[in-house]
Amino acid sequence: MDESFTRSIVAANAMTAGYAPIAGAYDEMVAPDGSIRPHWRPLLEAMGALGKAELERRFATADRYLKEAGVFYRVYGEEGGAERPLSLAHMPLPLAGPEWAALCTGLVERAELLEAVQHDLYGPQRLIAEGVVPAALVGSNPEFLRPMIGTLGPDRHHLWFYAADLGRGPDGRWWVIGDRTQAPSGAGYALENRVALSSAFASIFRGLNVERLAGFFEAFRDGLSAQMRDGSARVGLLTPGGMNETYFEHAYLARYLGFLLVEGGDLVVRDNALHVRTIHGLRRLDVLFRRLDSAFADPLELKADSSIGVAGLLQAVRAGQLTVANAIGSGVLESRALLGFMPGIARHLLGRDLALPGIATWWCGQSAERERVLANLDALAVAPAFGMRLPGLLDDGPVAGSALRPAQRQRVVEAIERRGLDFVGQELVSLSTMPVWDNGRLLARPLVLRVFLARTPQGWRVMPGAFCRVSHDSDPRAVSMQQGGRSADVWVMNPEPVVAHSLLPRDDDAGIRRSPGTLPSRAADNIYWLGRYVERVELVLRVLRAYVLRSVEHPGKRNRVHERFGQTLLEFGVIDAGSVDELPLAVACRALGWTDSPLSIARTMQRALDAAGRIRDRFAPDAWRALRDLAALLGEAARPDSSEVDVIDRLNAALRMVSAFAGLVQENMARLSAWRFLEIGRRLERAMGTTRLINRFATQGEHGINAAESLEALLELTDSVISYRQRYSITATRLPIVDLVALDPNNPRSVAFQTALIVEHLEALSDRSASDEPSEVLSAAIPLAAGLRAARALQIDGERLRELDRALSSLSDLITGTWLVDRSRLARPVDPL
Repeated sequence: MDESFTRSIVAANAMTAGYAPIAGAYDEMVAPDGSIRPHWRPLLEAMGALGKAELERRFATADRYLKEAGVFYRVYGEEGGAERPLSLAHMPLPLAGPEWAALCTGLVERAELLEAVQHDLYGPQRLIAEGVVPAALVGSNPEFLRPMIGTLGPDRHHLWFYAADLGRGPDGRWWVIGDRTQAPSGAGYALENRVALSSAFASIFRGLNVERLAGFFEAFRDGLSAQMRDGSARVGLLTPGGMNETYFEHAYLARYLGFLLVEGGDLVVRDNALHVRTIHGLRRLDVLFRRLDSAFADPLELKADSSIGVAGLLQAVRAGQLTVANAIGSGVLESRALLGFMPGIARHLLGRDLALPGIATWWCGQSAERERVLANLDALAVAPAFGMRLPGLLDDGPVAGSALRPAQRQRVVEAIERRGLDFVGQELVSLSTMPVWDNGRLLARPLVLRVFLARTPQGWRVMPGAFCRVSHDSDPRAVSMQQGGRSADVWVMNPEPVVAHSLLPRDDDAGIRRSPGTLPSRAADNIYWLGRYVERVELVLRVLRAYVLRSVEHPGKRNRVHERFGQTLLEFGVIDAGSVDELPLAVACRALGWTDSPLSIARTMQRALDAAGRIRDRFAPDAWRALRDLAALLGEAARPDSSEVDVIDRLNAALRMVSAFAGLVQENMARLSAWRFLEIGRRLERAMGTTRLINRFATQGEHGINAAESLEALLELTDSVISYRQRYSITATRLPIVDLVALDPNNPRSVAFQTALIVEHLEALSDRSASDEPSEVLSAAIPLAAGLRAARALQIDGERLRELDRALSSLSDLITGTWLVDRSRLARPVDPL
């Protein structure tokens, strides 16, 4: 026997040593006789040959990628909707080519059938009239939206992106356990899993001829793009916003596919057409990839209290001016109740049974089925017929009848008898298991496979891979990311070498584009305030550090300069009036957020993080990590024995992180509109803060103030000590210091420097008229900057500083009114986008 072959056999056996399949379940890796399934052996041999230490290192590399990329999902029910990092099961799930081909055939058949059902339910409703589907099943489904009746024409597609949740039973057959037609999630997470694992095991990935995913996403993008009236326009991806559980995926897919990430507040319907509010007025959108539930899409005709939809959206669809993928109302196909009727629908419409069956389901809205479910409750799972859960009855969704607690069982039985149409009974299926890597060994865990299909110009296309959810324990009845499950990459293996493919354009067909693109007003608003919040955090950190340093250098001594620091913190809003007279250590802890003060700097940092979170599609991962690290540092609880030195160390570390963020912005962010709004926010906040510092620490004539000490504090707070020492004597003198921090155009901390940059950015953003007249905002900014450039230090007194502060505040209002609020009534729509 060949020696290398022998070593590979030994390596594979070492990988699987001690692995124990779960009794009664089909194991993806191990056959009933204990042998390794053939399509698993090459993977196990290759991984086993690496050795345990190297395997651990590569798994850690994949984990690190997901963490550094900020891949997360939001967990509802936890405080604030906590973000949870995507957890990788490490081992991929390999699937053999012939088995995958059979799955694809069955899924395409099912997708076509579901679209036919949707067209019928919102159109002629022959399935109801001919008794194939009960009218009550449709009418009682909250996802059946009556305003959509008659809007889905026979010549238009309704489903564009479909996913099926698959489980494999003990006999090895795959079953559909759920259809996802509303806004299927998981494809972006599957793509990130693929990037993480294929990078960590690049040679193994190539050697096994694993099918690539990029071609699937490219075909889907082309399918939606073909619906646009003008090829230069962009597709919009409609998200509910940053608090949605899969918002990361929305932002990730928008960036990957080149779609414009928009929220309901970004959009407006004018003349039966959809437009996005941008910093340059309205731009038309012809196609929306919808990632919010249908009922919230249009508050005018659907859920009236929706704040995330777009008034008039349905009218744009009716007028044929907008394609929505998937069509509004597609959620009607997701109901578990419909699963029980799919076999009959298939025989009625197709004349045959489905190649890929669904799990047996009985809708309790029918008397015979209701009695069957009640009589066999212990042998079935009971589940909501519509939606994910029934509050007060099935709070966590489906549950095995045998697992119902006595009191809960009684309530469920009574509810089924009273209103059976809200419930279904389903066959209990033991899901198949796959190995996951856990503390250096392989453990069997149940899985559910979510497979995605996209409509393309060539018809339905199946993603050659899937989002595999793996249970966190050995219970095969509940696999949910909300309950802490892990995910695995799915490798569809081809016997022939696979051509590498990327969604990125090739050199020979890539178009050159240097235009700034489209920036929605909402995105500009968040970017602008992100800049302001981060700059505000830096300013307060500097004040706190100087304040605490003085208490260390002069313990027990408190003078008027100390009081000025306290008043400054009060003016900046980070402490309340009752905290001004506390000891510097207590004040610093309160300002940092180590107490529950609602005005703390930690809260300001959280606002910055929230603003950045709403523009994840426009934000570099490194900059996002820098903000996350800063927020985590500022949000850490204080130790009971924290000293001034501990506080200073924390402040120094935080200031270094702020500097790192500023450096990332300067070095890595393209000089387009988004960067300019971030810069305007930073520069405006710095100008306003510095103006107030000058007024606080460089005012003449107050009794009891040590002028030199106060002026030195101003230099320290504006990070201008070195510049001053290079030009002047060691003695702190008012006029040179005021000139340096207020008027010097070469000092990057001076007010004049900030206003000059603001004018530069406003010039780049403003549209000049034919007469070359400046805009209203420029008409305010230019004299402000020019006045500082022409001013002399002698003229900078308290009144001048207060006027300057008011002028900067007015400029902020003008910027907001010009670009960051709804000007749709004044803007003229521009077509195309």
